[in-house]
Amino acid sequence: MNTPAEIRNIFGANLLVLSKDYESVTALALELGINRTQFNRYLSGESFPRPDVLARICDFFKVDARILLEPLVTEESESSYSSLAPFVNDYFVSGRRRLPEDVFPSGFYKFSRRSFIEPDLFIIGLVFVFREDQNTFLKGYETSTAVRMQSLPTTREVREFRGIILQQEEGIAIIASRKRAMTSSFNYLHRVASFDNNFWVGYITRTVPESPVDLRVTRLVYEYIPQNTASVLQAARAKGFYTIDQLAPFHRRLLRPDVQFA
Repeated sequence: MNTPAEIRNIFGANLLVLSKDYESVTALALELGINRTQFNRYLSGESFPRPDVLARICDFFKVDARILLEPLVTEESESSYSSLAPFVNDYFVSGRRRLPEDVFPSGFYKFSRRSFIEPDLFIIGLVFVFREDQNTFLKGYETSTAVRMQSLPTTREVREFRGIILQQEEGIAIIASRKRAMTSSFNYLHRVASFDNNFWVGYITRTVPESPVDLRVTRLVYEYIPQNTASVLQAARAKGFYTIDQLAPFHRRLLRPDVQFA
């Protein structure tokens, strides 16, 4: 998400869903050890809990950091992640080629790449990777600034993109799209040696006609960040446009901005 206010609103809506099976909010707040007035502020999106209180809430409801950045999955939304048609299942999402966790683990990733819109700037973003049945999926949101520069509405629906991740012989492929296939992209990544073995590098292509001036393909870096509240919030708040000098050194090294993509 782009702002702390958006994160508070999503958290509040998710907390409301989690609380609906309890007859008394007062009793629930008491069981959680949270002041009733403060709990109501969480529900309304006016306030956000301290990390220790957030951890207590997550432990109580048996949920994870996803409640910060995306609505809880309902039966209706789960159906949107069903398998593809039988004709292509064995080629794209076959259970026999399920992407192993040790190859590309579930969780939050920070990514960086050159901007297609402003080639002198670089984008830092955040995506969430998760498993559903035999498939591996990806979900994220473009920044409001990015969609505004494309003369598009900045609504949550327009900014959201989803993708499916496929295992390749030497890496992974991601096919991602916005709702109703408004825009799509193809991504390829392979793991690179790093201290925590948590970096992938490759490229991203966008689905636009060939042009002598417009950028259609550029290098892409994924970093698997620590899966805790503080790290996820920090990465969410850092989304946006940056100069190359503002990128983290290892991201800058992998993007090789002075070397033409080939």
